[in-house]
Amino acid sequence: MTSGPGPLVPDAPDAPEASHSAEALPGATRAPAPADPALSDPAPARVQTYGSDALLVDLPDLAAVRALDDRLRAHPLPGVVDVVPAARTLLVRLSGPSRVDAARDWITETLRQVAPSGPAAPAAAATPSIPSDDRTDEAPLVVLPVVYDGPDLDEVAGLTGLDVAEVVRRHTAATYTVAFGGFMPGFAYLTGLDPALHVPRRSSPRTRVPAGAVAVAGEFAAVYPAATPGGWRLLGTCDVPLFDVDRDPPALLVPGTRVRFAPTPSEAPDPASPAAAAEPVAAPEPPVTVTTPVTVEVRATGPLALVQDAGRPGLAAVGVGRSGAADAGALRRANRLVGNAPGAAALEVLLGGAVLAFPGGGVVALAGAEVPVAVDGVPVPAHQAVRVPPGGVLVAGSASRGLRLYVAVRGGVAVPEVLGSRSADRLAGIGPAPLEPGDVLPVGGAAHEAAQPWPDSPRVWPRAGEPVRLPVLPGPRPEWFAAGALDALGVSPYVVSPASDRVALRLEGAPVVRVEGGELPSEPVVPGAVQVPPDGLPVVFGADHPVTGGYPVVAVLTPGARDAAAQLRPGDRVLLVPGSG
Repeated sequence: MTSGPGPLVPDAPDAPEASHSAEALPGATRAPAPADPALSDPAPARVQTYGSDALLVDLPDLAAVRALDDRLRAHPLPGVVDVVPAARTLLVRLSGPSRVDAARDWITETLRQVAPSGPAAPAAAATPSIPSDDRTDEAPLVVLPVVYDGPDLDEVAGLTGLDVAEVVRRHTAATYTVAFGGFMPGFAYLTGLDPALHVPRRSSPRTRVPAGAVAVAGEFAAVYPAATPGGWRLLGTCDVPLFDVDRDPPALLVPGTRVRFAPTPSEAPDPASPAAAAEPVAAPEPPVTVTTPVTVEVRATGPLALVQDAGRPGLAAVGVGRSGAADAGALRRANRLVGNAPGAAALEVLLGGAVLAFPGGGVVALAGAEVPVAVDGVPVPAHQAVRVPPGGVLVAGSASRGLRLYVAVRGGVAVPEVLGSRSADRLAGIGPAPLEPGDVLPVGGAAHEAAQPWPDSPRVWPRAGEPVRLPVLPGPRPEWFAAGALDALGVSPYVVSPASDRVALRLEGAPVVRVEGGELPSEPVVPGAVQVPPDGLPVVFGADHPVTGGYPVVAVLTPGARDAAAQLRPGDRVLLVPGSG
């Protein structure tokens, strides 16, 4: 579905700041940090806006990326939610559009002081030069057993002019180094791949790559930690767990780690070896504080019901995406109606069909898709909180418009947090599992005020047969596309593919014309990014998008458009029209 290591939407306009951004600074008036020789490469750099609340910094090489990453973490800017390094780009995600200008000024001034001025250097198709790490010899070595049974093994042999045995020999002969993390939790981009095995990504990514798939793309090698869409070439399978939320650190492969692939799996790994250390370590489940006796008993879920909150910002550098409610605006509206904090956990119900019982009663509100809902047979009005009596049962019918219904309960759904959030990340497999009949959900104390009316007008749905207009901002890679490609997105409607989900919307229609036919080095991406694989069919990233991707981005949805996209169904028609943040 996505460019995966490359590939269904939304963040609150003012999300909570990550811990590393807590220091209050006077915006652009702050002096840059002292110069760092690693940023003094004569090649030019570029700082550009990425969507409404992020900046993407193009840098000469990985050493410069690491240096700027270190600088931003040592001297945090106000409002920075995530700093995400990649091969030669660095993403700075902010808590809202108001923070962007000051952050851009600080980064630009820092780069100006340590590097000669010059024209911006767009990301080119050529493979970047990845410098060796002087600390490699001191870094830990992880040996990963591999069964070379990948579906692309013969194709890689054909592309390289080698036979399969030689592909395997060269893949196992190299010692790799983890350059950076991204895409998904536990995914590590490994440098050191034999140049003879440098092959392009697939022209159209797979909708599902199995967990443990050993893959190559461009100059990088990697192992997929979990099942996911992806566009890399698959050589084999590795069964070592690469990410475990109960392990410290959760990722087995961290930047600087050396990696070797062994063609024969070990039956009994040495307990002292790094591979053996990848086994999950049992840890006690953190207690959940329940301040009220309210619970929610799940009797039916419809096609899919998840627990979602505002997500888990601040972890993208280790491959953990934000996730959270696909329609962030609907989550905020439902929570406001019951007096919860804006990001309190609620239920995200796909197409309706949920049946929920409240043994001790409760207060609920609905937002998002238009779904007929009744409590004990009495219809629930839209845009207001409703009290459910003890023993009451809420029944949601089928959605007449939209895709996702949000059910907020006063106090918030209080399932255990995972990495600081109760959101279910479908790409990473982090957070609570999809709800099933028989589940009992505790309700906590997230309510902080009386139930509030929602002052905005109800959502305006397009008339039947009309395409949905989604405003977009320019993407960071215009040089990869034909002139007028951004405007062309709004000329003929695209159709939402059935292969769409919380990771991404796949769109079918007129291909976007790319003029650059090479490989883009993997770089960070944001929710709402419109990525274009070589087949030209746009892929619009949603709430559970990968942290990094390898196809160029032609446009980025505005925050309101991300919410609207979260309500699109397969078969809906879409126009991506130029808009403003």
